[in-house]
Amino acid sequence: MAKPITNLRRKAKAGDQGLPRATLAFYGPDDKRATKAVLGIFLTDNEEEAIIHRYFHEDRDIRFDVPTQESILARLREHEVRSLIMVEKVFGCPHEEGVDYPEGESCPHCPFWKNRDRFEGIG
Repeated sequence: MAKPITNLRRKAKAGDQGLPRATLAFYGPDDKRATKAVLGIFLTDNEEEAIIHRYFHEDRDIRFDVPTQESILARLREHEVRSLIMVEKVFGCPHEEGVDYPEGESCPHCPFWKNRDRFEGIG
């Protein structure tokens, strides 16, 4: 049986296969360890109708947590997702602007991300 991360990578490498689509991004206090994963599932092209699943793991890198990966794969199967866009690197702070700290400010819990371009090196 293939490992879950291999299955996620294979699905992402297949490219755009149409709807339903999903995005998977990882977030952490720095660029070395992800403590949060966010899976967005889009059954239509309307971004406001996304189904969002959030996963958290403070003790180890969630990108390599097999139960989390299996749960993500289960959600992809549940919604018959055909296309997966995945950013495997840590994509930014796990805290949400406007929820965990004020809009327009840097996260007080994750000084590593202050003044950093999280899109650098993607693409």
